[in-house]
Amino acid sequence: MTAFNFELARHNMIEQQIRPWEVLDQRVLDTLARVPREDFTPERYRKLAFSDVAIPLGHGEVMLKPNVEGRILQALAAQPTDHALEVGTGGGYLTACLARLAASVVSVDIVSEFTETARQKLKAHGVNNVALHSGDASGGWGERRYNVIAVTGSVAEVAEVWRQSLSLGGRLFIVVGQPPVMEALLITRVGEREWSRESLFDTELPPLRNAAPVKTFEF
Repeated sequence: MTAFNFELARHNMIEQQIRPWEVLDQRVLDTLARVPREDFTPERYRKLAFSDVAIPLGHGEVMLKPNVEGRILQALAAQPTDHALEVGTGGGYLTACLARLAASVVSVDIVSEFTETARQKLKAHGVNNVALHSGDASGGWGERRYNVIAVTGSVAEVAEVWRQSLSLGGRLFIVVGQPPVMEALLITRVGEREWSRESLFDTELPPLRNAAPVKTFEF
C-alpha cells in the first residue's frame, strides 16, 4: 500500500485551490506551505486535510476550507509587528498560520475542548506566541485593541465592539449574513471614528455562537 504523500497534497492544495482563488501574497503562500495542515485536522480526516471541503471538528463546528483560510490571511495582511485576535480557535490551523505572520495572537474559543487540543498541537510545533483562552468572545474580548482580528464564525451584522477593538489601521475579517447568502468583509479602521468596508467574496460559515441574531420586524 502506497503511503499518502502529504507534501504532494499540500503542493496541489496551494496550486489548484488557493492560487486560483487569487491568493498571491508570497508570505501567505509560504506560511500555508510550511504549517502542516494535516496535524491540525482531526485524525480520522487527516487525508482530507488538503481537500476543498469544510472538515467537521465536532460540536457543530468545521475547519474552514483551505481557499477561505488563504483569503483570510491575505486580506488581513498581518505584519511581524502586529498583534492579532482570533475569535474561534477551532482546530488551531489558522491560529498557527497567524502566529507565523504576526508578532502575537490571542485566540478564544467557546469550546474548551478545542482550546486544549489546539494548545497541545501548537506546543508540539513550537508555536509560542499564542495565548489561548476558553470563553465567549461574541461580544468582544478584553479592552485592548488589535492590529488584526479574524472572526471565524458568521454574524447577522457587525457589532460595534469589533470596530472599536481595532487599532488605527487595524483590519477585521468577518462574515455577515444568513445562509445561503453570506458576505466576507474586510473592515479597516482608517480614523478614530472612521472605518472602511470592503466586500471580499461570498461564502457560508456556521454562526458565531451567542452573537446577536438578525432583528425581526413585527407587524
